[in-house]
Amino acid sequence: MKVSVLRESRPGEHRVALVPDVVRELVDKHGLQVVVEQGAGEGSHISDDEFMAAGGTVAGREAVLAAADVVLKVAPPTIDEVRALPEGSVLIGFLSPFNELRVMEALAQRRVTTFSMELVPRTTRAQRMDALSSQANLAGYKAVLLAAERLGRILPMFMTAAGTIRPGKALILGAGVAGLQAIATARRLGARVEAFDVRPAVKEQVQSLGATFLEADDEVAAEGEGGYASELSAEQHERELALIGAHIHDADIVISTAQIPGRRAPMLITEEMVRSMRSGSVIVDMAASTGGNCELSKPDEEVVAHGVHIIGPSNLPAEVPVHASQLYARNVATLLLEMVSTEPVAAEASSDTIEAPALESRLDIDLDNDVLGPSCLTHGGRITHDATAQRVAGLENDE
Repeated sequence: MKVSVLRESRPGEHRVALVPDVVRELVDKHGLQVVVEQGAGEGSHISDDEFMAAGGTVAGREAVLAAADVVLKVAPPTIDEVRALPEGSVLIGFLSPFNELRVMEALAQRRVTTFSMELVPRTTRAQRMDALSSQANLAGYKAVLLAAERLGRILPMFMTAAGTIRPGKALILGAGVAGLQAIATARRLGARVEAFDVRPAVKEQVQSLGATFLEADDEVAAEGEGGYASELSAEQHERELALIGAHIHDADIVISTAQIPGRRAPMLITEEMVRSMRSGSVIVDMAASTGGNCELSKPDEEVVAHGVHIIGPSNLPAEVPVHASQLYARNVATLLLEMVSTEPVAAEASSDTIEAPALESRLDIDLDNDVLGPSCLTHGGRITHDATAQRVAGLENDE
C-alpha cells in the first residue's frame, strides 16, 4: 500500500504532512510504502535524506502520485492538484469544506475519497486525531508572541532603580484551545489577563490559568454541538458587545479567537471599541480569514487604525512549522491507520536466523466507523458531507 506525501504549494504553508519519526513507524510497524515529494520538508527544516533514513522514498511529484493509494496533505489541494490525483485514491488533509466548494466538487468528480481533518469528531477516542486542537494550541501561543513583538511596551512588571513598570493587560476573546493557550502564554510573559467566552463551562479553565473570567450581569451563553460556541441572539450579542467594550479600552493586547464552524466569525470588536484603545495597542484577530472578530481587520494584513495595530493572520501554525508538522503528522497518521488493515506475510523458514514477519497492508474503509464516517467529505463520486453538499448545490443554483 502506497502512501504519498505532497509538497505544499500554497503560499506561506511551511508544514509537511508527515515527519521522519512517523514515516519510520508507518513503514516498520505497519508495512506501508511512504513516498515523499522532493523538498516537501524544507519549510519544516527536514531534509530529503532524513525521510530516506526513516525508510521513506523521495521522488518527483509525478512519481509520488503514480499509483498512490493514499495522499496526505496539510492545506487544501488546488484544482490542478486534484486533477493530478489518481482516480479512486484517498486524500487526507485540512480540506476547508465550507470554503473550497469548487475543490470539493472536483474531488467528487475525480472519484477521490476524502477525509477532512476539520471534521474529525471531538470525542475521547478521536483525541489523537484532532488536528484542529493541536494546531490551534500552537496558534494561540504564536498570536501572543506576535502581539508582544508589535507592542511598544513590555508585558511583565519591572521594578528598577529608575522606577516601576506596571504589568501590561491582555484581553482574550474566546477560550477554546487557542484562547486557553493564549491566556497561558500571556500569563507566562507577565501580563494581567482577562478572558471572555460565551460558554460558561470554560470559566473554571480560564481561572485555573490565572486569568479573570468576564461575566455579564445578564447571562450571555451559547454552547453548540461538540463543545463549540454557537450563534447568539441579537439581544445576547448586544450584551456581549457591551461587556467587551467595558474592558477593551485599557487592554494593551487583544487576542480574538472566536469562530463558529461553517459560519462567518462573530463581530466582537467594533471600530468604536478600537477608537477607545490606547495608541500603540495591538489586536491579533485569529478569525480574520472567516470574516473577522474585529470590524477593521483584513486577512493576512496589518492595519493601523486610530493608532491601534490590527493583525489578521490566517495561518499561525505555519509560523512554527517544526512543531506544527510534528503534531499534525501524528494526528494524520492516527486517522490513516483507522482505515488500514495490516497482516503478517508468511516467509520461508530459515534455520539460520529468526526474522520478524513481513507486513502487508491494505485499505479497509468503513464509513460506519465513528471517526471515519463523520470525517468523510467525498466518496463514490459524490459529496457525502451534507452541509458541504448543500453549499455546492447552492453554488450551482446561483449560476
